[in-house]
Amino acid sequence: MPRIPWVKQLFMAMVKNQETWAIGVDVGGTKVAAGFVDAHGEIHQHTRVPMNSHGTAEEGLAAVTHAIDELLKLAPEANNATKRIGICAPGPLDPHTGVVLNPPNVTCWRNYPLAAEIARHYGVGTVKLENDAKSAGLAEALWGAGRGFRNVFYTCIGTGIGAGILFDGRIYHGRTGAADEAGHMVIDYHGPLCGCGKKGCIEALASGTAIGKRARARLTEQPARKSAMLDLAGGNIDAVTSEIVGRAYAAGDSLAKEILLETVHLLTIWLGNIVDLLEPDVIIIGGGVAVMLNPFFENIREQLPAWSLNKRCLEIPIVPARYGAEAGIAGGAALCTVPAASSSA
Repeated sequence: MPRIPWVKQLFMAMVKNQETWAIGVDVGGTKVAAGFVDAHGEIHQHTRVPMNSHGTAEEGLAAVTHAIDELLKLAPEANNATKRIGICAPGPLDPHTGVVLNPPNVTCWRNYPLAAEIARHYGVGTVKLENDAKSAGLAEALWGAGRGFRNVFYTCIGTGIGAGILFDGRIYHGRTGAADEAGHMVIDYHGPLCGCGKKGCIEALASGTAIGKRARARLTEQPARKSAMLDLAGGNIDAVTSEIVGRAYAAGDSLAKEILLETVHLLTIWLGNIVDLLEPDVIIIGGGVAVMLNPFFENIREQLPAWSLNKRCLEIPIVPARYGAEAGIAGGAALCTVPAASSSA
């Protein structure tokens, strides 16, 4: 009989004490991911299935149950894991009732009781549902870069900009659960129109989408200036994305560097406002764009005093997030570890 690999042995040992881990589910516009997460925030197994975000509500639910069912197939002994399920999904949603309200990128659900449906499907009493950025922030506060800090500000910079505020290890929801849309804080009311309908939101200025848009505009305005961005895009300006900007910067492209420095300047203005409003113990930056901006974190620190009234702002660490692409899985599981807004079937 072949020996069980040590990773499998470790996982089997973990299964014996099922109260120490949970299932985290990450719902996105194109995929649903699910994973087993232990009490230390380690993800031991995970699955990923397609999501038809513009289909019917039933199709959306089927994608979520499919991801969980595929996960349980990896460890049939772990069926009791369904007693602890946390789901993170795009907002707007109501974490108190477990209802997905009207997310613009997941149109299959409108006022849909996702938590109750999952609880009913698996025969459990409580399933927790939360905004994806808030959930990821909770995971960072519990197990990641925010561990040991009382008050945490987390931001996820990717296609858009999301955020989570954690006070004493708990997500701050506001009166109705809609608090902390920090990505839609306006820093230039003459700025570009954001998808939310306001002008000059930080998301419209410094997200991955905004970086790509700025790069395309600069290449169009300066056709005589040579740039690796255009080469990487096959000569097609319309194909330039934030990822291409990052690759060009890594190759030493000066225009790409200028665009990223402008982005960092805008983010610094925004973070100065965050410091003056919240004065968190730590600022954690996650998301795909954050990886690209990591070399510029020192620039943020150098500029921050000029954009914050708080003369002790440099005492606040600005650090990269622990979790990358699996932040949603960790975030979903984190919801099951603390008393927080939840829904009961």
